[in-house]
Order: sequence, then structure tokens, then C-alpha cells
Amino acid sequence: MTAAANSRRATLLMVLSTLFFAGMAITIREASAQLHAFEIAFFRNLFGLLFALPLLLHAGVHILRTKRLGLYFLRCVIGLSAMLCGFWSLVHLPLAQAIALSYTTPLFVTIGAVLVLGEVVRIRRWSAIIVGFLGALIILRPGYAAVSFPAMIALASAALSASAAISIKFLSRTEPANAIVVYMVLIMTPLSLIPAVPVWIWPSASIWPWLVLTGFLGTAGHWALTRAYQLGDVSALQSINFLQLPVVAALAWWLFGERVDQWTIIGATVIFTSTAYIAHREAVLARRITIDEQAGRDSTTAPR
Repeated sequence: MTAAANSRRATLLMVLSTLFFAGMAITIREASAQLHAFEIAFFRNLFGLLFALPLLLHAGVHILRTKRLGLYFLRCVIGLSAMLCGFWSLVHLPLAQAIALSYTTPLFVTIGAVLVLGEVVRIRRWSAIIVGFLGALIILRPGYAAVSFPAMIALASAALSASAAISIKFLSRTEPANAIVVYMVLIMTPLSLIPAVPVWIWPSASIWPWLVLTGFLGTAGHWALTRAYQLGDVSALQSINFLQLPVVAALAWWLFGERVDQWTIIGATVIFTSTAYIAHREAVLARRITIDEQAGRDSTTAPR
């Protein structure tokens, strides 16, 4: 397949991923009419596990052999904490605001990469991080409006999601991608039952379709996102993520009568611009490293 064809396919997959995740936000809100966010998270993992089983069958049980089970477990505890906070904020915040605050995750990832992975971040990306958090302040407007507890939970979800992403970087150094995905749903499904039990209500017949859709859309969204990043340039695809906000805002207005205030729009734009710039800089630096490594190899193999 040509580079142009890969780029078109990656763009389509990224759009699909964005639409899947936007749809999942709606199904979570619909299910929350009866169920607590923690119970919805359990069913998202349960049905996500069912939809992920073909991946395990295709790859084979041997991919589960590992010497890093402890790190897998830690990654899943962090990931589940991020999911619980994220689902809770989707239920208790205007959907557009919850999505806008989730855009801060790449900012936390960059900070975590410095503190945990020892990556070097220079003035341009630090400046973009500061601008991104200023965007979050525009949405929250501390001093002009009370910063709500659900908004703080949404930011906590973003920070925890960043921690989960960094743990995946550690795992991906030695573990296959399929194993990381399968272990995630295998471990998180029983773990997510623990916080769901105290708030358990058996779903009515009208709620089951929303729960199944939540599991399907979450799994499909992650699959499409992973494939898009495999086929295309991450920095070029990053801007498509912003499509999620107007889609969710339109659906929330149509289905729930929610309106998006101007501060959420302005703050989300600032956050997204800063994270897009960070992704662009990381892609540029990665290409430079690849070119330098290739030049080094050529110089050692050239005839003397």
C-alpha cells in the first residue's frame, strides 16, 4: 500500500475513532439515567472484554506469557482509576466541558515523560504545556466561578490517563501490543466489579443496549485509534481529535438540551492548540533522531 493510501486510511480510522468515543460519551450519559458511573464502567469493561476476545483468539494464548505481570496489574489499577473518574465526570458535568478537560491528558503525559522516563523537554514544549493549562483555567475560571468538584475529577482523570499511557510505554519496550490490550480487559473487568458492587442496581431492559454499545464503542474506538497511529503520522492525525468536541456538543444539545458556554469553547481551543503543537514537536524530533541514526549507520558501513 502506498504512503498516500496509508495516510487516507489513517485519516478515516482517526475520524472513526473520534466518532466512536463521542458516541461512547452519549451512551454513558444515557445509561446514567438509571445506573451509577462505577457500574457503567464495569459493564464497559465486561462487554469490552467480549468484543476483544477475537483479538486473543487470533493472536493465540501464548501472547499472555509474561514476566511483567506486576506492571500489567499496576497499569490496570491506574487505568481503571482514570476510567472511573472519567465516567463520573461525564455523568456530572456538561458533556462538552468534560471532553474539553480531557484534552489536558497529553500535557500530563509530557510532564510524566520528563519525571518518569527521563525524556528531555525544551523551552518550546514547556511553553506549550503552560499555555495548555491556561486553557484549562479559562474553562474553570477560578476566582470568577466556583471550581466544581466534577471538574477537578475530570482533571484527575486526565492525569491518571497520562500515568496509564506512561506505564504502557514501559510495557511496550518488552511486551507485544496485543498482549497489552488483552491483559487490560482481562484484569480491569474483575477489578471494576469491586467499586460497582456497593452501588449496584440491576439494569432494566431499556438500559442494556446502552451498556452493550458502551463496551463496543470503547473497544472499537481504541482499535481504530491504534490502527490510525500505526498507519499515519501522529502529529498530522492529532488535529482530528478536536472533532470529538463539536460532535459531543451537538449531540448533547439535541438529546439533553445542554448548551456550550463560550469559555469552554475558548479554553478547549487553547488546550487543543497546545497539545497539537506538542505532538508536532515530538514528531519532528523523532524524525531527526531517525535521520541521525540512519546517518550514523551509513557512515559506519560506507567504504573507506
